[in-house]
Amino acid sequence: MKKLLIESHCIFPTQDIMKTANFYEQKIGFKAVQYLNANEPHICLYRDTTEIILTKTNGQKVIPNRDLYGYGYDAYFITKNQEELQEELVSSNVKIVRSLDHTDYNNKEFVVEDIDGRWLAFGVKVD
Repeated sequence: MKKLLIESHCIFPTQDIMKTANFYEQKIGFKAVQYLNANEPHICLYRDTTEIILTKTNGQKVIPNRDLYGYGYDAYFITKNQEELQEELVSSNVKIVRSLDHTDYNNKEFVVEDIDGRWLAFGVKVD
């Protein structure tokens, strides 16, 4: 099959776009670029080769996947050196909900909770 997909970006709706952007900048090390005067106001968050796009809700609270569906992460980031990244996030006082471990589906990962209650997994498939 011909490979047509290159990469993807997470899109996170949020009640308070500035508060969420500040959390990602100050706690997780992303750089925020604001497009708040665009037809569809948003903020792009960049770290390494990863991008998250924040959009405004119409006042609705963010409901994480685990609350909507009973389980599941809200984003999964493929990473290198999970130990160093987890240590960095712990030092930034980011809430760790699952420490680095090997999963029953053969991934090495850890999970944090963002300011809106989303669970973000950072991991990689183990050979």
